[in-house]
Amino acid sequence: MKRRNLVRYALAGATGATAVACSPNSGPAVDAGSLPRVNWRMATSWPASLDTIFGGAQTVCDRVSAMTDGRFTIEPYAAGELVPALQVFDAVQGGSPECGHTSSYYYIGKNPALAFGTSVPFGLTASQQNAWLYAGGGLEAIQKVYSDFNIINFPAGNTGTQMGGWFKQEIQSRSDLNGLKMRIPGLGGEVMSRLGVNVQVLPGGEIFLALDRGAIDAAEWVGPYDDSKLGLQNAAQFYYYPGWWEPGATLDVLINRSAWDRLPAEYQAVLKTAAYEANMTMLAQYDTLNQKALQDLIAGGTKLMPYSQEILQAAQQESFALYEEDASDNPSFKEVYDQWKAFRDGIYRWDGINQLSFANFAMQSS
Repeated sequence: MKRRNLVRYALAGATGATAVACSPNSGPAVDAGSLPRVNWRMATSWPASLDTIFGGAQTVCDRVSAMTDGRFTIEPYAAGELVPALQVFDAVQGGSPECGHTSSYYYIGKNPALAFGTSVPFGLTASQQNAWLYAGGGLEAIQKVYSDFNIINFPAGNTGTQMGGWFKQEIQSRSDLNGLKMRIPGLGGEVMSRLGVNVQVLPGGEIFLALDRGAIDAAEWVGPYDDSKLGLQNAAQFYYYPGWWEPGATLDVLINRSAWDRLPAEYQAVLKTAAYEANMTMLAQYDTLNQKALQDLIAGGTKLMPYSQEILQAAQQESFALYEEDASDNPSFKEVYDQWKAFRDGIYRWDGINQLSFANFAMQSS
């Protein structure tokens, strides 16, 4: 396949459902000798044992190699193998390794606007988040924030709406949160802090021991499939829903901008296509795996609990108060927030008519 055809093939996948149709068995998208050999490393924030979330990184690497006949390779590394789980951003910014797979909201200390790249409390579902990123100007807005750090990002995974975390005791009212020690990152953690929680940020591989040994009283990770792999059901009994702080959490491939600029345009197109495929594939996998995993947890004695309306209403009020405060203090945050909020308002009105009315009838009657 000629170089110009590779660009056409890859860009088609990066901008539409074509990427999902690129099966792992499809042949290379480039003549073997037409482009240079490039070997990169990818740091991740995930234990390899979490096959779905680490699998997003693996999908990107596998597809890049397959579409270039092995001339462009990226080797993924589990959290701690190259850098600690929560230092992927800094490592990629420095250029070693060239790229990483992580969540942007781990790094809100650098700029709180980065939270929108993953998910924010009472924000967008997975389909809404993808609409904002791919068609509503969201990706351009987040990439502008990353550009200050010599990084370019692309969505490369989504967990769907997450669960609301594991608690050692029942949480019935806002007062029950006071003094509670909980692992929760991002702006969701800041909201929980405003509700009286002592917030901790821990990588996935450290959550179980902290919860089991009482260093924390509660923890959230993703959902039933991953949570059960971490064994969180053996450390806490009460499993709350919904994860109001992460209604559609996006994971990113972060790429050192200087390394990105050195890539041939063909390889850039391939990498964007691979990230797109990882984004779509991970969501499908989680939606498939979580349904059975939740039933297994309930059968094993987990107590499924809804957050009270009091807690949800207080959390929503504090969330938007936080956004307004950050917008008044940080021009970068305000720029992203204003654009995001306008999109959110519009898509909430639309989905309230089509999706919510359908779900309220069909899912409650099933």
